[in-house]
Amino acid sequence: MNLGLWGYLTILAAVLELVFVACVFAYIGRLENRTPAPLGEKVGAHKAVLAKLRKRESMSQDEVDYAAELISDARSPLAYAIPGALFTLGFFYVVGCLYQLHVYGGAPSFRTFVGGIPMLTSMNIVAQLRRVARLKGAFAESFFDGARVV
Repeated sequence: MNLGLWGYLTILAAVLELVFVACVFAYIGRLENRTPAPLGEKVGAHKAVLAKLRKRESMSQDEVDYAAELISDARSPLAYAIPGALFTLGFFYVVGCLYQLHVYGGAPSFRTFVGGIPMLTSMNIVAQLRRVARLKGAFAESFFDGARVV
Protein backbone atom coordinates (compact mmCIF):
# COMPACT_ATOMS: atom_id res chain seq x y z
CA MET A 1 0.00 0.00 0.00
CA ASN A 2 1.47 3.31 -1.09
CA LEU A 3 0.53 6.10 1.28
CA GLY A 4 2.54 8.77 -0.49
CA LEU A 5 4.67 11.45 1.11
CA TRP A 6 1.92 12.94 3.30
CA GLY A 7 0.83 9.55 4.60
CA TYR A 8 4.35 8.53 5.61
CA LEU A 9 4.96 11.93 7.22
CA THR A 10 1.72 11.55 9.18
CA ILE A 11 2.84 8.14 10.48
CA LEU A 12 6.28 9.51 11.34
CA ALA A 13 4.72 12.43 13.22
CA ALA A 14 2.46 10.06 15.19
CA VAL A 15 5.39 7.83 16.19
CA LEU A 16 7.50 10.83 17.20
CA GLU A 17 4.57 12.19 19.20
CA LEU A 18 4.37 8.96 21.18
CA VAL A 19 8.12 9.05 21.87
CA PHE A 20 8.01 12.69 23.00
CA VAL A 21 4.96 12.09 25.20
CA ALA A 22 6.74 9.18 26.91
CA CYS A 23 9.73 11.47 27.54
CA VAL A 24 7.45 14.21 28.89
CA PHE A 25 5.88 11.77 31.36
CA ALA A 26 9.34 10.62 32.46
CA TYR A 27 10.49 14.23 32.93
CA ILE A 28 7.39 15.30 34.83
CA GLY A 29 7.61 12.18 37.01
CA ARG A 30 11.21 13.03 37.83
CA LEU A 31 10.22 16.61 38.74
CA GLU A 32 7.35 15.45 40.95
CA ASN A 33 9.50 12.93 42.85
CA ARG A 34 12.16 15.39 43.96
CA THR A 35 11.98 17.65 46.97
CA PRO A 36 11.02 21.11 45.72
CA ALA A 37 12.91 24.21 46.73
CA PRO A 38 10.98 26.16 49.38
CA LEU A 39 11.10 29.30 47.28
CA GLY A 40 9.44 27.48 44.40
CA GLU A 41 6.14 27.47 46.27
CA LYS A 42 5.86 31.27 46.13
CA VAL A 43 4.02 32.95 43.27
CA GLY A 44 6.35 34.96 41.05
CA ALA A 45 9.55 33.57 42.58
CA HIS A 46 10.68 32.09 39.26
CA LYS A 47 10.61 35.43 37.48
CA ALA A 48 12.14 37.34 40.42
CA VAL A 49 15.04 34.92 40.90
CA LEU A 50 15.89 34.82 37.20
CA ALA A 51 15.73 38.63 37.01
CA LYS A 52 18.14 38.91 39.93
CA LEU A 53 20.46 36.39 38.32
CA ARG A 54 20.43 38.21 34.98
CA LYS A 55 21.20 41.52 36.70
CA ARG A 56 23.84 39.82 38.87
CA GLU A 57 22.27 41.12 42.06
CA SER A 58 22.91 39.69 45.52
CA MET A 59 20.74 36.71 46.37
CA SER A 60 19.88 34.78 49.50
CA GLN A 61 20.89 31.13 49.83
CA ASP A 62 17.29 30.05 49.11
CA GLU A 63 17.33 32.10 45.91
CA VAL A 64 20.68 30.61 44.90
CA ASP A 65 19.35 27.09 45.46
CA TYR A 66 16.20 27.85 43.49
CA ALA A 67 18.20 29.41 40.63
CA ALA A 68 20.39 26.31 40.47
CA GLU A 69 17.26 24.13 40.32
CA LEU A 70 15.73 26.25 37.54
CA ILE A 71 18.90 26.18 35.49
CA SER A 72 19.36 22.42 35.88
CA ASP A 73 15.73 21.87 34.89
CA ALA A 74 16.16 23.97 31.74
CA ARG A 75 19.39 22.19 30.82
CA SER A 76 17.86 18.72 31.03
CA PRO A 77 17.49 17.10 27.61
CA LEU A 78 14.10 15.74 28.68
CA ALA A 79 12.85 19.32 29.14
CA TYR A 80 12.96 19.70 25.37
CA ALA A 81 10.50 16.83 24.99
CA ILE A 82 7.70 19.21 26.00
CA PRO A 83 8.13 21.57 23.03
CA GLY A 84 8.99 18.53 20.90
CA ALA A 85 5.63 16.96 21.71
CA LEU A 86 3.86 20.23 21.00
CA PHE A 87 5.67 20.66 17.69
CA THR A 88 4.95 17.13 16.51
CA LEU A 89 1.30 17.52 17.50
CA GLY A 90 1.01 20.54 15.18
CA PHE A 91 3.04 18.79 12.51
CA PHE A 92 0.78 15.73 12.73
CA TYR A 93 -2.27 17.94 12.23
CA VAL A 94 -0.80 19.74 9.21
CA VAL A 95 0.50 16.66 7.39
CA GLY A 96 -2.63 14.70 8.30
CA CYS A 97 -4.78 17.40 6.70
CA LEU A 98 -2.54 17.49 3.65
CA TYR A 99 -2.77 13.69 3.40
CA GLN A 100 -6.57 13.89 3.51
CA LEU A 101 -6.52 16.57 0.81
CA HIS A 102 -4.22 14.44 -1.30
CA VAL A 103 -6.36 11.32 -0.96
CA TYR A 104 -9.80 12.88 -1.23
CA GLY A 105 -8.95 15.95 -3.28
CA GLY A 106 -9.60 19.59 -2.53
CA ALA A 107 -7.53 22.67 -1.90
CA PRO A 108 -5.73 23.57 1.32
CA SER A 109 -7.68 25.99 3.46
CA PHE A 110 -6.75 27.99 6.53
CA ARG A 111 -7.89 25.04 8.64
CA THR A 112 -5.08 22.95 7.18
CA PHE A 113 -2.44 25.26 8.64
CA VAL A 114 -3.94 25.74 12.10
CA GLY A 115 -1.36 23.18 13.24
CA GLY A 116 1.27 25.85 12.69
CA ILE A 117 0.16 27.60 15.89
CA PRO A 118 1.45 24.91 18.29
CA MET A 119 4.55 24.58 16.12
CA LEU A 120 5.33 28.29 16.59
CA THR A 121 4.50 28.04 20.28
CA SER A 122 6.94 25.18 20.71
CA MET A 123 9.71 27.27 19.17
CA ASN A 124 9.01 29.99 21.72
CA ILE A 125 9.23 27.45 24.55
CA VAL A 126 12.60 26.23 23.25
CA ALA A 127 13.85 29.83 23.12
CA GLN A 128 12.75 30.37 26.74
CA LEU A 129 14.45 27.16 27.88
CA ARG A 130 17.66 28.13 26.08
CA ARG A 131 17.56 31.59 27.67
CA VAL A 132 17.37 30.09 31.15
CA ALA A 133 19.94 27.39 30.37
CA ARG A 134 22.43 30.04 29.23
CA LEU A 135 22.29 31.59 32.69
CA LYS A 136 24.54 28.78 33.93
CA GLY A 137 27.55 30.86 32.94
CA ALA A 138 26.26 33.90 34.85
CA PHE A 139 25.36 31.68 37.79
CA ALA A 140 28.80 30.10 37.97
CA GLU A 141 30.56 33.42 37.50
CA SER A 142 28.52 35.23 40.13
CA PHE A 143 28.24 32.64 42.86
CA PHE A 144 31.11 30.22 42.63
CA ASP A 145 33.88 32.73 41.99
CA GLY A 146 32.73 35.71 44.02
CA ALA A 147 30.17 34.12 46.37
CA ARG A 148 27.71 37.03 46.36
CA VAL A 149 25.22 35.49 48.73
CA VAL A 150 23.45 37.75 51.24
